[in-house]
Amino acid sequence: MFAAGTGPSQGALIKSLSFVKKVKMGKRMEKALKEKAAASSTSQDAADDESKTPEPYSCTGMFEQDFTELCRRSGLQQGEIPPVVIRPKRPPTPPPPDPKAQTQVSAEDGEEEQKEPEEPKPTTYTTKDKFQYFKPTVQVEMENEDKPATVTEIYIRGWKVDDTMMGVLKQCLPTIEKLHTLYFWNTGLTEKTIAELASFLPQCSNLKNLTLDGNPVLEENFALLIGDDSLLANVSFRNNHITDKGAEMIGKALSTAKSCNKNLISLNLSYNKITDIGATHIANGLRMNRVVLSLSLASNQISDTGAKKLGEVLSRFPLTHEETVERRKLIREKGSPDRKSPSPPSRGRAESKDRPGSKGSGTVLDKTDKKRDKSSKKKQDAKKEKEEDKTVKGGAKKDDKWKKDTTRHGSKAEMQGTKTAKGKKTVGGKDKKGALLPESETPDVVEAINPLMDSVENIDGQLWIPGNRALINLNLSRNQISEGGFKALLLGVQYQMTLNSLQPNPALKGLMRISLNKNAISPSNDAVSKLQELMTTRDPFYKPPSQSPDGDSQSHGGQ
Repeated sequence: MFAAGTGPSQGALIKSLSFVKKVKMGKRMEKALKEKAAASSTSQDAADDESKTPEPYSCTGMFEQDFTELCRRSGLQQGEIPPVVIRPKRPPTPPPPDPKAQTQVSAEDGEEEQKEPEEPKPTTYTTKDKFQYFKPTVQVEMENEDKPATVTEIYIRGWKVDDTMMGVLKQCLPTIEKLHTLYFWNTGLTEKTIAELASFLPQCSNLKNLTLDGNPVLEENFALLIGDDSLLANVSFRNNHITDKGAEMIGKALSTAKSCNKNLISLNLSYNKITDIGATHIANGLRMNRVVLSLSLASNQISDTGAKKLGEVLSRFPLTHEETVERRKLIREKGSPDRKSPSPPSRGRAESKDRPGSKGSGTVLDKTDKKRDKSSKKKQDAKKEKEEDKTVKGGAKKDDKWKKDTTRHGSKAEMQGTKTAKGKKTVGGKDKKGALLPESETPDVVEAINPLMDSVENIDGQLWIPGNRALINLNLSRNQISEGGFKALLLGVQYQMTLNSLQPNPALKGLMRISLNKNAISPSNDAVSKLQELMTTRDPFYKPPSQSPDGDSQSHGGQ
């Protein structure tokens, strides 16, 4: 009876417990669903925030601030951002010790006693924490360390500049107004990062010096950095494993028959793997280039063949077919406007009102010049006509006349204080208000003369032009040049000296210094001795021995 009577009550209890359990489970499920919904909405908001494009950062020109912020936005953690520090400098020389402090008179015994001064701490080096020296940093030079916007030089040494870091530099470097030097040493540059660097360097208007040393790149696309739009004046590509492949591209970047780099002054290609083939490409780049002043090919693999090609470019060489065609185009383009202005045939020149007052002005007079006194102008024109007719009858060429356009005195260009092709000249004249301008001596040249427009000589059906006399420093040390190469270079220098005596041009003095140490030839060789003797007097730092009152020469120290 008890068991039968308790059955229904137990069943009801079980049902009530299960119902309570279901209610609790429902509340838990409802709570879990609410939490899940809240979490999903939070994650969705976070995803939306991430998907939103962050506001672009506008660089301020303060390198440290811009560099740090751009690195942070690029995803670098705080400890991964290289700090910007002032470039370490050698400590100044300590002042000499005071001699009065070294001696002291003893009051007890009245004797002078030598006192040993305390040795100061060394100041020729600085110490850093452990491994601090090897951590990546960006070193800078500043005009004023108190002004962050006066960064002038940036040095990056010994750590990899990857695509992310190059992107950061691309944004902040063009905004630094005073930046003139950029230095990358052993930074693991690649073809992509070099191309990226070449794309924004022209935007750095004051950047003139670039060093990329110890950055071997398989594609050797260093020539992108010295293209036609490059503003760089001094470039160093040392120890980059540049072969003849890279030398060919660099030679074409220097000049071709149709283009020329007009800003590069100094190029250092030492410690590479350039052979005679690469030296020939570099020499071809110097054919039409009259801007490069210094070239270093030291510590390469150049022998007599490459040296002979360089010697040929220094002396004279025949024009190729492409160069001859380009010369004819330039003459035609130059000749077409000449028919309307300065120098048509001599008949009726005095009656032309558009003709300039002198042959050497090199400019076409404006309409305002017509208001000048006609009578005095006709007298000057008649006088100049006679001189020009004599010159034309004497066999002067059109190209020679074009070259001499800026050498006459009294021309309009000189009255305005412009530079001429007559060496150092006094730049003076008056400004727009009539005030006298300060006088100063400056090297000449109105603009770079295209070598294709230089005087030519027809030899056996080929047009020969004078070689490159703009290059003044050539370094071929530590190569494999023997007697044949030295003789070719000697002939090139001798030809330049002869041409300078016949056609002096202070703007084109020719080679002044050549370094040929440690080549495959004995220092006592006759060609070596002659070349050294010839170059000694051409060295701008050479000081001839002074004469004593007795007539004996006295040598100077450091000669």
